[in-house]
Formats: sequence, C-alpha cells, structure tokens
Amino acid sequence: MILEVGDDEEELLDRILAVVHGNVTAFEPQKQDSYCLVFPGLSIDGLHHTVLCGGREIELTHVEFEILYLLAKYPGIVFSKEQIYDAVRGEAGDGDGSIITNHIHNIREKIEPDPARPVYIQTVWGVGYRFNSGKKIE
Repeated sequence: MILEVGDDEEELLDRILAVVHGNVTAFEPQKQDSYCLVFPGLSIDGLHHTVLCGGREIELTHVEFEILYLLAKYPGIVFSKEQIYDAVRGEAGDGDGSIITNHIHNIREKIEPDPARPVYIQTVWGVGYRFNSGKKIE
C-alpha cells in the first residue's frame, strides 16, 4: 500500500481501530504523540530532531532524520524513492533515486544492529522502503 495524499484519514482510522480492538503489533510505537515516536530500541523525537538507539544518541543529517521520521511515522506503509524525495524536499521534483538509496544506506549504518539485515527500514524490492510494522528485534 502506498500512502497517497488524502489517505491519511483512512490510515489514522485503521490505527485507532487497531488500538481499540487490541490488535496493535509488538513493533507499533509504544508511545506516540505529535512529535515523539518510540519503538523497541529506537526513539525519534521530531521536536528536538534527536534519535536514540540502544540508549545512545545517533547523529543524523537533516535529510537522514527527515527520511527516518517519515518512514517511522507510518510503519508498514511503502514509500517509493520519489515519494520520499518529494516529502523531504517539500515539493515534487525529478529527484535521483540513488540519492534516497544512499541516505537509506547511511541511516541503516547508524541505527541498524546489522545493516546487512535491517530490522527497522526494510526494502520492498521494485517499490521502495517501509518502516518495520510487525517483526520483533531478534
């Protein structure tokens, strides 16, 4: 599923119903307010632009942070490289997909326990990237 403008309401309703019915998976955010996303072993503070991984602060560039925050805000939703590029830039453009690939690689090097086998940011081959929505950290 690719998140399109206007689909936010449906996604929000699905998440609310999942919480109400107790169907939230182990990898759903443990705490989520308008700025802070907390997952097992990882917290992302959108207000202060900080990331804690395993209890230590991780230094990300502005673009890396924006990509991580976008993906983590919508766990399980697949974003194409073009959608990520447009969201981070704030405008539609003819962005080079390899730029996003490089940023994802850098983020994984900084936050993943084993970047070769990512837990947080998953590749959906031929489509794009998504933040893990259900697998437990092993």
